[in-house]
Amino acid sequence: MSDLIEIIDSLENRISKLLHKYELVKQQNLSLKEKISDLESNSELQADQLKQWEEKFSALKNANAILGSDEYKRETKLKINALIREIDMCIAQLSE
Repeated sequence: MSDLIEIIDSLENRISKLLHKYELVKQQNLSLKEKISDLESNSELQADQLKQWEEKFSALKNANAILGSDEYKRETKLKINALIREIDMCIAQLSE
C-alpha cells in the first residue's frame, strides 16, 4: 500500500512540475508573440522610411539633372517624356 502512495505522490509531483513548465512556456510564447508583433511593425516603419528616402533620392537626381548635372540627364529626359505622354493621354481623354 505504501508503494502505491509513493507512486501517486511521485505522479503528483511530476504533474505539478509539468504544469509549472507549461505555464513558463506559455508565458515565453506570449512574450515572443509580442516581440514578433513589435518587430513586424518596426519592419513596416522601416519599409515606409526606405520608400520615402528612395522618393527623395529620385527627386534629388531629377533636380540635379535639371540644374545641369550630366550624371542623371538620361533618366530625367525619360521621366519628362513619360510625363508628356501621360499629359497627352489626359488631353486626348478630355477632348473626346
